[in-house]
Amino acid sequence: MSISSKPAVSGSVAASIAANAVRLSEALDNHMRNSFQPESRKTLRKFQPAEVSELTGISMSNLRTRHQDGDFPEVETDSRGRRLYSAAEIDQIRHIMAKTGRNGDAYLPGRRGTDALQVISIVNFKGGSSKTTSAIHLAQRYALRGYRVLAIDMDPQASLTTMFGYRPEIEFAEGGTIYDALKYEEPVPISQVIRKTYFHNLDLAPAGLMLSEYETETAYALQHKIDPPFTQRLAIALDEVEANYDLVIIDCPPQLGFTTMTALLASTGLLITVVPSMLDVASMAQFLEMAGETVRALEEAAGPIHWNFLKFLIARYEPTDVPQSQMAGFLRSILLDQVLTTPMLKSTAISDAGMTQQTIYEIEPSQVLKKTLDRILESVNGVANEFETVIQNAWGRETD
Repeated sequence: MSISSKPAVSGSVAASIAANAVRLSEALDNHMRNSFQPESRKTLRKFQPAEVSELTGISMSNLRTRHQDGDFPEVETDSRGRRLYSAAEIDQIRHIMAKTGRNGDAYLPGRRGTDALQVISIVNFKGGSSKTTSAIHLAQRYALRGYRVLAIDMDPQASLTTMFGYRPEIEFAEGGTIYDALKYEEPVPISQVIRKTYFHNLDLAPAGLMLSEYETETAYALQHKIDPPFTQRLAIALDEVEANYDLVIIDCPPQLGFTTMTALLASTGLLITVVPSMLDVASMAQFLEMAGETVRALEEAAGPIHWNFLKFLIARYEPTDVPQSQMAGFLRSILLDQVLTTPMLKSTAISDAGMTQQTIYEIEPSQVLKKTLDRILESVNGVANEFETVIQNAWGRETD
């Protein structure tokens, strides 16, 4: 095409982009509403006895016996007489076992006594590194395990928020996101933006496009010394709801700006996701170097920053891919036990579920080939269980 050729898009480019945005938004909205019929909001499926046993540590035989003895509440049964449990019913059973079972504390793994709230940022410098996938699966798994979880979406793209069944550009166009709790002019208490979700024990502080304004507003605030500074804003906001949760899981944006730094400085631990490829590892190295320099400068200005842990999660891993296996081995040789032993596998089950804004914990098991589902559940549950040990150790608890 010659330089003088006319552009392919006629009329105003801005108007064309805006029109496309409207069409896409409306189509996505219709798609989501159709996906979740007859409800306009997402709901969570019920869980089979084997899943309840795995989540709680109650044996199948003990589960049956307790029901027969009337210790556990009656639950729904399917056409074959098999019990089906809601997440709330699982939690109710867990609390009964905490009072009546041996080693009752094991059934309530959350905070005790003076245990501090654990705030965990999931970060990487590069998009496509499974940050959101890791964040939502960990948040849901821990909610099902009995923790009180707050998920915070700190990415203006709001992928985590979308996974919870919201249309951020429509529902939060006028506010109601984490931005409202962080902004410098008339911020609101974070409790006003936190939303209960369809997942028992799991709340959400959503994100929206307005969160991108936080970057420019923070630059202005630094010039004019507006307090509290960005280094404290999320930590101060969380103080209001600190007693309501055991864990806060933050999905950070894929860049090291003020938004990410605000999350990191409110955190007690970090989980860095990395795809085991040369480009991704090089990007992560760049992220770590920049983060180190930034944190060093902040420490010089405001004092030492302490995290209980910093862990790396190998994500989107394909065991049969030889270069990936070699790169995973290279990472482990350099970062040693900072790398979680269990990788998050790349799986069609996760990508297919994501088409309808679902996770592997939400999809009906009958919708996925059993071998495929078992494989990815072993991986995701393995990651969550290993990282749960890290969390428990941060509370000073010895784990098996």
